[in-house]
Amino acid sequence: MSIELKGITKKFGALVANDSIDLKVARGEIHAILGENGAGKSTLMNIVYGLVNADSGKVLVEDKEVIINEPADALKYGIGMVHQHFMLIPVFTVAENIALGREQSKGGFLSLDEIKKKIKLLAEEFKFDIDPDSLIENLPVGVQQRVEIIKALIYDAKVLILDEPTAVLTPQETDELLSIMRTLKSKGTSIIFITHKLREVQDVADKITIIRLGKVVNTVASNTSQEELASMMVGRQVDLAPNKTEVKPGKIILDINNLSVSNSLGRKIIDSLSLQVRAGEILAIAGVQGNGQSELARAIVNLEDHVSGSIKLDQKEILGITVQDSLRAGIAYIPESRELDGLISSFSIVENLILDVHDISPAAKKGRLNPDYINDNSAKLVNEFDIRAQSIFDPASSLSGGNKQKVVLARELSREVKLVVASQPTRGLDVGSIEFVYEKLLAERSANRAILLLSSELDEVLELADRIAVIYKGEIVGEVGSDVSREKLGLMMAGIK
Repeated sequence: MSIELKGITKKFGALVANDSIDLKVARGEIHAILGENGAGKSTLMNIVYGLVNADSGKVLVEDKEVIINEPADALKYGIGMVHQHFMLIPVFTVAENIALGREQSKGGFLSLDEIKKKIKLLAEEFKFDIDPDSLIENLPVGVQQRVEIIKALIYDAKVLILDEPTAVLTPQETDELLSIMRTLKSKGTSIIFITHKLREVQDVADKITIIRLGKVVNTVASNTSQEELASMMVGRQVDLAPNKTEVKPGKIILDINNLSVSNSLGRKIIDSLSLQVRAGEILAIAGVQGNGQSELARAIVNLEDHVSGSIKLDQKEILGITVQDSLRAGIAYIPESRELDGLISSFSIVENLILDVHDISPAAKKGRLNPDYINDNSAKLVNEFDIRAQSIFDPASSLSGGNKQKVVLARELSREVKLVVASQPTRGLDVGSIEFVYEKLLAERSANRAILLLSSELDEVLELADRIAVIYKGEIVGEVGSDVSREKLGLMMAGIK
């Protein structure tokens, strides 16, 4: 089924999210949409799926204009969407999740028989290994995503929107998803593929549309080089290969031994984990999201409650001290969620830049803030870290994702530190912001800092790491060099030692 957008415009106050966008996806075509954070990609797809209403413009299905005010309208016209963050209820079964919103009953009781039959038929057709009676919480992330795909296909979706579908998958799961997309294409399904991973776009897309600042920049073929795609996305030349100079690692800065972290119910999230990071090196912890990376990063800065073992920073035990003392002992912490843990959104940029040092000199004198120093230093950091804002007194909530991350980086890396703990530092960022983050981390490495990088982005791990330790279900299953093959690393991420 073909779908076409004509002149789609959407404004949020003074912000023009979509500016007269035209886009046409042919029947059985995989059409990728690339763009920076805030370029308008998600807004555009939310309009197509009925989650947001356009201010003007038309949506045409099979050359006929349709009105889509809500997701039920989109489903009626054969449009399905798999969201980046799965819309599944963990304690429900596969069948129950798929039946939600379209429940059928017999004698007042929910009947899942027909749903289960359809699930089994689709699972066989696309070679999905899915049991309709399995609880979602017991399924691997890759299988949960297939449930989302079946959820769309079971209601006869002829156009499938995939929003950042590989963000939480292993390399093998990613390859399987790309294969599924090709199978869907061969059966006539049109796919709109939103991603920031250029390699995947080139692997699977027929056409690529680049959106920048709410406007369509160009639509190109999939054989367009990654450098050209990146340049069109950000409007300038982008260096996709970070300049990683030779650095000889020094003394051990971070020394973790037999670290265990349990949740509030006593279940071990990290089990007897040991690792070391030296000055002047980047140790990357690779793994699929949810295998203990978050808890490891939080434990190092003493944000976790149920922890045992040993964490030494430059030969001094720091396990059990306060978060503030952890930071002042020489740790820079870039949390995986800049929104929840990295910033206070209602505070100004200036206030966010002094969160770590607001009570010590030179930011404070005799218990009082030193506004002259704070404002001058903030202006300097905004310039140095290229934070794009109208004023240093703007609230952090007014910034784009990339600029919010730059505020976090500016605050954490402008202190004297020995160890940088960077947890998913480029999550949700565009190629221009990713390039900037890479440069800053490598500069810290060159300055003889120890870097612990926790990332589920395989390309990022391979580009930045000097050594790679793979985590699976809270344990380190192996350590390899950065010259390891993607295939081997992917198998290790799936738990194969």
